[in-house]
Amino acid sequence: MRLRLFISLGLGLFSTALTAAPPPDFNAYWNQGKAELTRYTLTQSRYGEQHKGDAVLIFVTEPFSRSKQVKLDDWAGAGRDRVEVLKLNFTKKFLTGIYPYSLMLSVFTPVDSTTGGSRTLKTTMSGQEWCGHAFTQLNLHNGRYRVRGFSYFESEGDEDRTVPAAFLEDELWTRLRLDPQTLPTGEFPVLPGSFASRLLHKPLAVRTAHGEFTEPDATTTTARFGDVPLRAYRLSYADGDHRVLTLYFETTFPHNIAGWDEVWDSGRSGAPAETHATRTATLLTPYWSQHDNSDRPLREKLDLSTER
Repeated sequence: MRLRLFISLGLGLFSTALTAAPPPDFNAYWNQGKAELTRYTLTQSRYGEQHKGDAVLIFVTEPFSRSKQVKLDDWAGAGRDRVEVLKLNFTKKFLTGIYPYSLMLSVFTPVDSTTGGSRTLKTTMSGQEWCGHAFTQLNLHNGRYRVRGFSYFESEGDEDRTVPAAFLEDELWTRLRLDPQTLPTGEFPVLPGSFASRLLHKPLAVRTAHGEFTEPDATTTTARFGDVPLRAYRLSYADGDHRVLTLYFETTFPHNIAGWDEVWDSGRSGAPAETHATRTATLLTPYWSQHDNSDRPLREKLDLSTER
């Protein structure tokens, strides 16, 4: 498997080898006025079957309001209310039979814990499919997360409550990119991931999980991800669905995520459900300004369809 990495400046496209040395410091990479977009082949378990699709991770730094917990319009005049965050927009798209699923997660984690606090400030998750759509938002306030949820299912919506500010499974992705050493190990309280909670129809509640770093088998990872030094972080839940999430990431800065596996008890004759994602291409580009038809070929560089 050969991964392609593309850097886009305006409309010009340039390619560079994956093995190129990463920038020497954080600011040189994350504050260059571009976002990092990575596309993954997705095999998503749903309704007892495997469904093919796409996943995209979009990482970018941006100025954020500590009080309003939204992106600042007047960031220069925000003063102490401004906090720099690493934002993740995470999308999954796949088909189940006749109808499509579209899921999106956003995570806002402060870059510098001395100015913004060490906890993730906000997450949002939305899901759309032909039965209806759902939305969940978490905001950090006074040491707790306020959970607001809206769903077309009677038993799930609407809700407005608070939960303890435990570690968020959803912030594994941003914290890994900021510094893998900040990921917790051993047993600790955690709020499970928004995607998993949505698809498994489980309310967000603090559970106990176990985190650990592992050294994946080099032969296996090379065949799947290419010849790139990788480590893995595994998050395991001992109770309930016994779900295990494993993230594979590059050992060197900026710790790009090569892929992930997710396995849980499906409740179907003891057969586990499995979801897998494998990176195919990465693009560094100011995508927010590339909204014209002439920019559509950039989707080809990410192995995404140009028709939808």
